Amino acid sequence: MVYILCTTLLLVGLFGVLTQKNLIKIIISVAIIEQAVILFLVFAGYRSEGIAPIMTDPAVEAAAFARQAVDPLPQAMVLTAIVIGLGVLALMVAIAMRIYHVHGTYDITEIRKLKG
Repeated sequence: MVYILCTTLLLVGLFGVLTQKNLIKIIISVAIIEQAVILFLVFAGYRSEGIAPIMTDPAVEAAAFARQAVDPLPQAMVLTAIVIGLGVLALMVAIAMRIYHVHGTYDITEIRKLKG
């Protein structure tokens, strides 16, 4: 069920990127796609009844700990995806602001007409 949520968010964002004419709406759609990927990574690393991947009790057998511990790789990937997504979003907003400053509009059809 949760993967359907991720897929739905991804499709909503993709629909927005492909159909919108306003740069701000396209940027919001890309942000929705980024959040769908982050949710997918969170759900991929989830384990019910899982424990933190920090072994504090030396008496616990390593194999039993590995069966109960949550995989830390998706957690690291989520943190990386958040940082990269923030950087990409900031860059897109800066480019959109510069386009508005130069062309006076966020409409991509008007910007294409000015191409020459």
